[in-house]
Amino acid sequence: MVEEVFRAEYGRAVSVLTRLLGDLDLAEEAVQDAFATAVRRWPVDGVPPAPAGWIITTARNRAIDRLRREAKGREKHAQAALAHHDQDEEVPDVPDDRLRLIFTCCHPSLAPQAQVALTLKLLGGLTTAEIARAFLVPEPTMAQRIVRAKGKIRAARVPYRVPRDADLPQRLEAVLAVVYLIFNEGYLGRAELEAEAIRLGRVLALLMPDEPEVWGLLALMLLVASRRGARLRDGEIVLLADQDRALWDADLISEGHAVVRRCLRRNQPGPYQIQAAINAVHTDPPTDWHQVVALYDQLMAIAPSPVVALHRAVAVAEVEGPRTALREVDTLDLDRYHLFHAVRADLLKRLGEDPRAALEAALERAEHPAERDLLRARLRLAAAGQQDGADDHR
Repeated sequence: MVEEVFRAEYGRAVSVLTRLLGDLDLAEEAVQDAFATAVRRWPVDGVPPAPAGWIITTARNRAIDRLRREAKGREKHAQAALAHHDQDEEVPDVPDDRLRLIFTCCHPSLAPQAQVALTLKLLGGLTTAEIARAFLVPEPTMAQRIVRAKGKIRAARVPYRVPRDADLPQRLEAVLAVVYLIFNEGYLGRAELEAEAIRLGRVLALLMPDEPEVWGLLALMLLVASRRGARLRDGEIVLLADQDRALWDADLISEGHAVVRRCLRRNQPGPYQIQAAINAVHTDPPTDWHQVVALYDQLMAIAPSPVVALHRAVAVAEVEGPRTALREVDTLDLDRYHLFHAVRADLLKRLGEDPRAALEAALERAEHPAERDLLRARLRLAAAGQQDGADDHR
């Protein structure tokens, strides 16, 4: 139970405590102490009626105790700000607290990747290992980035607030990246992160209604989330082509398509808008693969990356065949990325070649249990197919 509350409420607790304390490090430490206390007490005393409120109140009390012990200038000021709250008063959830925390972590003084990593750590409660996996970097490298980012925020005295209107555009790219990575972490299991990312996307759309990329990200998340009900079967991943479309959420699809049309009318295409358009094509069967390739061409023109090129190659395989797609895939430097090897395996299989080495490489790099289960199943099928082929030649 503690782990479930941690996953769902860590970001809210850190956000609320940061607002109350004005100190990011102190807020995070207080929340961590509160969860450590929950691990000890809840199995004995039982889970409280409002677990999230218990965590926030306990964390606040821990922080007050620490400030009283240390009794230094800055801490005295924070203690005075806290003291007027009744100790038994429930701390309300301020709707924009998490958004304030995102903008704090996405201050221009931080490198873009550090901005995203720090926000995932503080808002999403992700482990350093999970964030390192999302960035395809070693865990120690990511740990150093997070420590340095927190140090810069402290040294620069970055305010905990949503920036003024004039400052919003320059902070937007990192904020959108944060929201999308939170969404991706919830893609295969943590529904609360997926829902939180969509909630933040809606808040951003209200805050910045004239920014087409904000709407593009919201549409992208809505359309991907619409397939959640069909994405897993008995805990195993179901690929898009094999999903039961009756399980897709028609309301989310309808809303996502409406937002995509809104973006098209603006005619200011950006990466999130194009990705949303690609997903809109996928949710309007049968998939028009020529249109998908054309959209990926547009995406490569404005935001080229090896990962985009990999996904484009998947669409190329449907239009020009697996041989052409494999040639494109083999030019990409994505050895650490499990999907690179999984795509290669699929293309090799379609060409009648042995995909087992590529599947083993994908399995070695995959982290999510559902992804590993899917790859193991494909390996078993590949091994059986090779055995059948050997029997045919006897």
